[in-house]
Amino acid sequence: MKNLARHLFVALLVFAVALPFLWMAYAAFLPPELVYAGEITRLGFSLENFRALAPEGFWGRLVYSLGVSGLATLLALATGFPAAYALREGAPLLGLYLFLLAVPAEMLLVPLYGVLAGTHLLGSPWALVWPFAASPFVVFLLYQGLRSVPWQVVEAARIDGAGEGVVLVRVLLPMMAGHLVTAGVLSFAAHWNLVLYPRVMTSETWWTLQVWMADLVRRYPSDWGLLSAAALLGTLPLAGVYLLFERKIVETFEGSLKG
Repeated sequence: MKNLARHLFVALLVFAVALPFLWMAYAAFLPPELVYAGEITRLGFSLENFRALAPEGFWGRLVYSLGVSGLATLLALATGFPAAYALREGAPLLGLYLFLLAVPAEMLLVPLYGVLAGTHLLGSPWALVWPFAASPFVVFLLYQGLRSVPWQVVEAARIDGAGEGVVLVRVLLPMMAGHLVTAGVLSFAAHWNLVLYPRVMTSETWWTLQVWMADLVRRYPSDWGLLSAAALLGTLPLAGVYLLFERKIVETFEGSLKG
């Protein structure tokens, strides 16, 4: 009886979480005439909502957002891995990274605005890349991963004459693949979901997909089919990235919990 109640509770919880996504998928394929008529309970199937996104510039925004989020993630990993290695080697900067993690991102908008204006990057796509090229979150996550690596392997490589670059690339990089993937996915998701920052730091020409969708809601507040189609397609990159690397992400978190 207890097991039945537990399974029922889990099923209800999963249904409550999945319900908005199910509604989004349903409304995305609903014919526009049914939406405008208010007959949203009638079954229907149409791709018209997806076709209507093209004239609004959806696909260009999608490709652009994938590019800037992907580039920012790659730079964060490229800078975060050596920084985490330095922390693991005893660099006295862990407290600084913990402090930076505790600072709300909104507090950095004004100083970053001044820095980007001074470097003539304000209003350009680079305003969405360079400030995220170094991430305290990525550094800390990779540092936690390096703590689980047997450091005798590193010492043995040094005895064999390996330099720091060889240790990083040929010794630690394969051992840290799971943590790098996990940090990359989480960093990509955080950058992908930004709304306030790109709206403030870039011009309308360089708005990301999330900002563009927020503006789409303002322009078409009652077109549920169009908005649901945009939201559904906008979640696919994150869902695809997670599903692609699901096993490594789960293994990484399971290893962290066991450690």
